[in-house]
This record gives sequence, C-alpha cells and structure tokens, in this order.
Amino acid sequence: MAVLGSGKANGGCSLLHAAGLGYGASIGLDLPIAVRLLDKPSKRDVDDPDELLPAVIDAWTAAGYQTPNGLDKSELYWAVMSKIPPRQGLKSSAGTAIAALKALSDATGIDVSNEDYVAMAAQAQISAGISLTGSIDDAWACLTPGWKLIDPQAESIAEGVLFEGNGPNNDDWLVFIVCREERTHRPQLEDFAPHTATYQKALIALQEENEPVALTWNGRATVAVMNDVRGRKITNDAMLNGARAAGMSGSGNAIIVLAPVVNVPTCERLRTILNNHNDVRKVIETSFITAESEPVDEDATS
Repeated sequence: MAVLGSGKANGGCSLLHAAGLGYGASIGLDLPIAVRLLDKPSKRDVDDPDELLPAVIDAWTAAGYQTPNGLDKSELYWAVMSKIPPRQGLKSSAGTAIAALKALSDATGIDVSNEDYVAMAAQAQISAGISLTGSIDDAWACLTPGWKLIDPQAESIAEGVLFEGNGPNNDDWLVFIVCREERTHRPQLEDFAPHTATYQKALIALQEENEPVALTWNGRATVAVMNDVRGRKITNDAMLNGARAAGMSGSGNAIIVLAPVVNVPTCERLRTILNNHNDVRKVIETSFITAESEPVDEDATS
C-alpha cells in the first residue's frame, strides 16, 4: 500500500450561520485533521456515511484536474485521522473535504488556489447532501486563519468574501468546546426566518470585529432555530458562571464557551460545571486559528 498524497486542515466554529441572513462566517479551531490518499484500502475503516470522499474526487475531476497516475475513482482509497468531533457543527465535513483536496493536490503535484479549494469543497458537500448553503465560510475557516464574512450567492468565490478579520487574541481566551450527543436532524431553510433579528445582531458584531459577541448572538438564534431547550440552558449557565461568550456552532449540537484566560477561578468553575453536566458528553479545551497564531502542528495527527 502506497501513500499517494496527504493533506491537513482543521475544524472550526460558527460566528454567523449562513442560513440566518444569507451571509456566513466561521473561524478555525485547533482541531486538526489529516487525510491520506492511498492506492489500496486502509486497514482502518473510514467513517464516511455521507460518501463525502467520493464526492471530493468528483468535484476534483469536474474542476478539470486529473487523478493521480490516471487512477479511476474506484481505485483510490482514503485514510482519515481527525480530532474533529463529527456531526457536532464543528466543520468536520468542510475540514475533511479541504484535507482530502490537499491530498489530491499533493498526489498529483498540481498547485491549487485557495479559491479553488473552497469551490471544490463546497461542491462536494452539496453533492453529498450535507450542507444547506455549500458551507463556503466553513471551508475558508478550515483552510486559512481568521474568518471571512461570505456571500454564498456571489458569482465567484473571491467576490463572495465581503469582509474578513484576524480573529480573537488567543492570549485572552480559553475556548471550551462542549460536545453533546450527535445531532439527529438538520434544520430547513424556512426554520431560520423567524430569527433574522437575532442573526442581524451577530452580523453587526462581526462588522465591529467583536467575535465573542457575534458568537453569542449567533448561538442564541441557532438554539432557537433548533428548539434546543437543553442547549439554551447550558449556554445560559455558562454565561451566569462567568463566560464572556457562549453559543451553539453550526446546527449543533456543540456549544462554544469562551472564558478570559486571566480569570483563573472563572476558568476552573466553568471547567467543573461543564464537565459534570448531565447533557455533556465531552469537553475539549482548545484555541482559535487566528491570523497571528501559529499554524496547526502537522504532526498532531500522525
């Protein structure tokens, strides 16, 4: 078995759900993923229930790129090593698509622009039926530092970038990822319409480059969209116990909680409360992928 190519990306969280107002923004989290392209099946089973990886190859060839060594799609195999909890709204699909596309680029020696990576990742997710909007903002977050406010209806990927920011200073924030049971359903576009006023507050916060406030307003709106009573309680409890921001990511079920690093008692209190909560399966402590931060350790998943 030969490794034809490899690629790396990261997970992320939502700052503005793209279905809320038609504009989306996400930021990367230090949740690494590594994907390898193989010429024989991996010894480990690949968890790909939505068949995203075959859709990635289809998007690659539809964009005019050749497969490595002229191999057919049926002759290409994958190995995935991921620290991104799946089906939690933490951009595992976008991260997988970006890392797989990088593996194809590595295997063929073809240089691919960031815009083309994002376009192909969006097409693969739409084809696999796992995205309402193409998740263009998610793909950017899994590929590049900081965040971009995206208009997914723009004529091109480049024209769709309306505004961008470096992201919060990681010296200021401890990021808790509160993982719960995997989501059982995805909302429909019409479910978002009653909550546009709340999403508008998240958009205003983003325009002011106040990411924690955007995360909180976006999360409140999405919890309402999902009618997630338990998620709302976790979010409110976190804020009452000293969190500066808390909100659901994606369409759930993970909740992102931000605590000020300098306030050690608050961090400890939140750590205890979240880890002992009956509805919480796992709590991950991590940081954002910002324009000033170091890149994800490429050996983290090897």
